[in-house]
Amino acid sequence: MTTPQTMNAPATLHRPGRGRWIEAWDPEDADFWRSTGRRVAARNLGPSVFAEFLGFAVWASWSIVVPQLAAVGFTLTVDQQFWLIAVPSLVGAALRLPYTFAVPLFGGRNWTIISALLLLLPASALAFVASRPQTPFGVLLLVAALAGLGGGNFASSMANISFFYPEREKGKALGLNAAGGNLGTAAVQFAVPLVIVAPAGLQLGRAGLMFVPLLLLAAFLAWRLMDNLTSAKADYRAFGAAVHNRHTWIISFLYVGTFGSFIGYSGAFPTLLKSQFPEVTLSIAFLGALVGSLARPLGGVIADRWGGARVTIGAFAVMAVAGAGAVLALRESSFTLFLGSFLVLFVATGMGNGATYRMIPAVFQLGASTPERAARARKAAAGCIGIAGAIGALGGFLIPRGFAVSSSVAGSLQPALALFVAVYLVMGAVTWAVYVRRGSLMSGAGV
Repeated sequence: MTTPQTMNAPATLHRPGRGRWIEAWDPEDADFWRSTGRRVAARNLGPSVFAEFLGFAVWASWSIVVPQLAAVGFTLTVDQQFWLIAVPSLVGAALRLPYTFAVPLFGGRNWTIISALLLLLPASALAFVASRPQTPFGVLLLVAALAGLGGGNFASSMANISFFYPEREKGKALGLNAAGGNLGTAAVQFAVPLVIVAPAGLQLGRAGLMFVPLLLLAAFLAWRLMDNLTSAKADYRAFGAAVHNRHTWIISFLYVGTFGSFIGYSGAFPTLLKSQFPEVTLSIAFLGALVGSLARPLGGVIADRWGGARVTIGAFAVMAVAGAGAVLALRESSFTLFLGSFLVLFVATGMGNGATYRMIPAVFQLGASTPERAARARKAAAGCIGIAGAIGALGGFLIPRGFAVSSSVAGSLQPALALFVAVYLVMGAVTWAVYVRRGSLMSGAGV
């Protein structure tokens, strides 16, 4: 408990050479939270959301750059274009677990500064190569891979903010943090087509240069406003408990279908529009990521009422129908049906994303009949969130590569979309069988 002396004590402790650190942080203490904690946590949340927003924007930058490369002199095959779209997601997925552990190691404030400044590397490299059509494909692929640094920002930002908030308010804070990050995808797809236009023609290098002042601002705000917590410790046991729980892998599989589909379709959508309907302006490509981002918190709210598993099943069903609509649109060469199907698909991925996330604490709290078991369940749930987030991001790699293989082998996107529809039906069936089916262990848990 917080004593009157500690409540009146300074909230921060300055250590030479180590930055600004806070000791004795206890957000579960109602008095401390009311008098000090809420204000300090909110001060840290704002810069965290902004830095994560830019991380997602850098991560998704190649999704809107690739369709523009031919206009500035690059000659790339369809397969090469989809590699440039897919590889940032692969790197981002690989970095999510290391970035999670970086917060306890370096401090949340310090790592936010470092991770924001690291994004100057992919931004400046993009600015350099995008204006040089003679750049070899291997170099382009390496620069695109650097954009994956932005994918790790989500994990470290979510981990850092989770330490600041009490259990009863983590859902709202992490939801705001996640939604702010996801909107970075829509923002970059909206901004790049506007920024690169110049009287002398397209200046694609501006797609990287526009990030430089924003990243410096994010690092400054983190330095000026954020704090490190000495109480933030890496809980390797939580990850160990999650690894040995089968539900971690089931939920990770489902998360590939929800969050992975959001990332994958966000990355591929501008190129799909450009290749299938070249007469359509790319300025509308951001709509998919926008509606998907806005739908994520809505999915969580509905899941709170109806249960995460049921909403996840509904999301997969809608995704399957929308995917079938996209196949029909390609057969009929109907842009209106194609756009409408993909917007519905994006909404469903966003809602499924929020709903699947909502399932995790409910699944792991089942059978936690004592305070000790409840504490272990919370740790395992935290580990599951980290693992599922990393595995789920692989969808951002698999979906563009699926489109690439489909185009190369069949000369059409339709087989890939048909395969995705089948996978969504399987994922919906798995969710029903494990978490909703009458007689299953989880059926009465309200997952």
